[in-house]
Amino acid sequence: MESRKEAGLPRITDPALQRGAFKSRNPFAAPGNGNGNTNRALVEALANSRIYQEYEKAFSEATGLPLTLRPVESWQLPHHGKRNENRFCHILAQKSRACGECLQVQERLSERAAEEPHTTSCAIGMCDTAVPVRLGDRLIGFLQTGQVFRKKPTRTQFERAVRQVAEWGIDADEKTLEDAYFSTRVISPRQHESIVKLLSIFAQHLSMLSNQVVVQHENAEPPVITRAKEYIHEHQTEELSLGQVARAVNTSTFYFCKMFKKVTGINFTDYLSRVRIEKAKNLLLNPNLRVSEIAFEVGFQSLTHFNRVFKKILGQSPTQYRAQLLGR
Repeated sequence: MESRKEAGLPRITDPALQRGAFKSRNPFAAPGNGNGNTNRALVEALANSRIYQEYEKAFSEATGLPLTLRPVESWQLPHHGKRNENRFCHILAQKSRACGECLQVQERLSERAAEEPHTTSCAIGMCDTAVPVRLGDRLIGFLQTGQVFRKKPTRTQFERAVRQVAEWGIDADEKTLEDAYFSTRVISPRQHESIVKLLSIFAQHLSMLSNQVVVQHENAEPPVITRAKEYIHEHQTEELSLGQVARAVNTSTFYFCKMFKKVTGINFTDYLSRVRIEKAKNLLLNPNLRVSEIAFEVGFQSLTHFNRVFKKILGQSPTQYRAQLLGR
């Protein structure tokens, strides 16, 4: 059977993901207070992971473009200070009015890229592309690149850009602006399509990694919860109930239910489902196992329930997930 490493799947090997990367006590709670803290904590951990940093470096070196992993709600210029930041955009970042215009573009891009990759243009004519990153059916952030032209710019476009820059109050030498403007990367439609495809594939890997973080996160948790998780992993293929696990760790069902949700950010049922789905993902690497066999092997009592939970957590069916991994 093919290993996770051979299949190209991300593994939790980064200290930043295993411990200490999250500032909130319950980093994985579904957002309900409207402040986006949980998404930011998770995206921060992913951005600090080795797999993301290696991908960002490889992507930037191969394409010459900047790459950013950002949360859904972000009030910062995505590429400012990044590797391969566009020189013209770097000049514009000097003034708050220009920054404000850029942030409005980012807001529009976030709205339109919530379901699928989207590309939008700014007032200067440059394009940015965002690809959604999900944790199951929950949007947590975007992979974003850009600051490029989709077609070779003309002198007329540059003169229009210079007038716009002047309106924003940016005092820059026109020769400097010209050099920066016309040195901007121009990518063809075919190149752009390939770049979006690369980002979409990596977004799927980050989604898988996010699910592993949720399952494996054990940051400053009480011993009773640690024991409960160990018991769940040991008995995940059985018909586990909340009361059964509570008794196994010598607590009342009410106290255990409350404590488990407080520490992990998700309820007992959701956590058990995620543990089972993690095991199912490994078993799906074996093409000789039927999906129905895998469903019962990991502890689900019905194939329909297994398919529904799998799609809720990973955003695709077990069959689609297997086809993607095996290149079918």
